[in-house]
Amino acid sequence: MRVGRTTQGRAGKVVSVISGLALSEAELAALATELKKRCGSGGTVRAGTIEIQGEHRDTLVAELLQRGYSAKRSG
Repeated sequence: MRVGRTTQGRAGKVVSVISGLALSEAELAALATELKKRCGSGGTVRAGTIEIQGEHRDTLVAELLQRGYSAKRSG
């Protein structure tokens, strides 16, 4: 699982993207909701990835590791 950042197609705004999750859509949505609350920002689930608004890579990696996922920071 990778946690990266991108600004493509977002008018220069930063989005943290979590990819490589082997979860169902319902599980992705539930995890995304919890991560958005943890970061205090908005986000969405799109094409099998979770997008969190803002630069939250370090927070997301720490939270995912705590939950037992093998997350790595990329980009």
